[in-house]
Amino acid sequence: MTPSPAKSPSTLIRPAQHRDLEAIAALWQAETTETADLSYPLLLGQRLDWVRRWYGPLKFLSLFPNPLQHSFCVYVAEQQDQILGFVQVSPFNRARSTWKIDRVVVTRAARLEEVGSQLLRHCLESILEARTWLLEVGVNHTDSLALYRQNGFQPLAQITHWEIAPALLRELATREPDLPNLLPVSNADAQLLCQLDTASMPPLVRQVFDRHIFDFKTSFLEAIVASIKQWLTHTEGVSGYVFESQRKAAIGHFQAHLSVRVASAQENRPTPCPHVVQMTVHPAYTWLYPELLAQTARLTQELPPQPLRLTSADYQSEREAYLEQIGATRIAHTLLMSRSVWHKLRETKPVSLESLQLSDVLQGLQPVRKPIPSRSALLQSWLESGNFASLGSDYSLLGPTTAPDTTGSSTAGPSPTKSKAVKTPKSRKATPLQAQ
Repeated sequence: MTPSPAKSPSTLIRPAQHRDLEAIAALWQAETTETADLSYPLLLGQRLDWVRRWYGPLKFLSLFPNPLQHSFCVYVAEQQDQILGFVQVSPFNRARSTWKIDRVVVTRAARLEEVGSQLLRHCLESILEARTWLLEVGVNHTDSLALYRQNGFQPLAQITHWEIAPALLRELATREPDLPNLLPVSNADAQLLCQLDTASMPPLVRQVFDRHIFDFKTSFLEAIVASIKQWLTHTEGVSGYVFESQRKAAIGHFQAHLSVRVASAQENRPTPCPHVVQMTVHPAYTWLYPELLAQTARLTQELPPQPLRLTSADYQSEREAYLEQIGATRIAHTLLMSRSVWHKLRETKPVSLESLQLSDVLQGLQPVRKPIPSRSALLQSWLESGNFASLGSDYSLLGPTTAPDTTGSSTAGPSPTKSKAVKTPKSRKATPLQAQ
């Protein structure tokens, strides 16, 4: 008798806990060391230090809606008390209809297609409010691309990451930007910014992003959280938009996160903290790219010299042409992918239409109780039955009636009209002709 092959141990997918942070940090360190072309910024290592320090309050804040509820949403794959991989996800918009997969990391001993697919499927099935999923992956990461394609993700857009050196920023800052209607951003401008964001992207990308007016508003609690983050990360946020008075619309918007961190004397090689800017320009006003970039460059001159990083999509050809013209450096080329999810709300057994009865189909049209017969229905049923004595009285619904009497007398009393006697004709004698 041949022995049966040994079953592989099952893999458990669960939310990350405090004891898993060391294993997650080791996996991420190995991933960044092996992947040499991972040049676009992924600050998971810095976030892990912050999560390790504030794990208790973050765990409490994840129990109810607040700006920090999904600040560290990580699931790990565990097998025989060993962490094989993890996945980090976060909501992309305020309505949480679109979620983003930040990263999927698996150990070298485990198979990426197997463990990675289990992690992805767990996220797709457990987060029910997500209708669309979004991710960004490097074009040279063939294993990750195969994993995402296997799980239903399709290309949405191509993203290019650019970097502008500090020397080039000083050169751009010498130019005076022509922005007469540059205004600060407030919650009152949310509708204008939403219209600008809608007009600046293709319909398919707009549908996946699913942004609304409240995505461009900031509550009081969110402003406090943003201030605390800026204080912890040594950054400063500056934003503004260009208003077109004739069209009564916003035609350009920028949001910059400027690094104010100063390297200490003990650091031989200070950690680079580049400035990051996000620009949105109406397709009909592409001449705003040099003006907005010059305005951002002037803001960085009073801060420690750091490079400036920004992105461009394949549907923003004018932006890519201008960045190439000024001498910006391409640091990464990624692919934006997405997929939709439909959740089953209830499992039903297959039912044959032939076995259905009309009463089963029209259950909602059935009477709740037995209907009360009307007078016309009661009269019709009484006349059809012919049982006149069933009412228990000599009076019918039509009035008093006289029952026939075999003795010749009437039991119903005298008739209301006098009856006249009928005379019987006398017999006549027969004539001789009749006798014959």
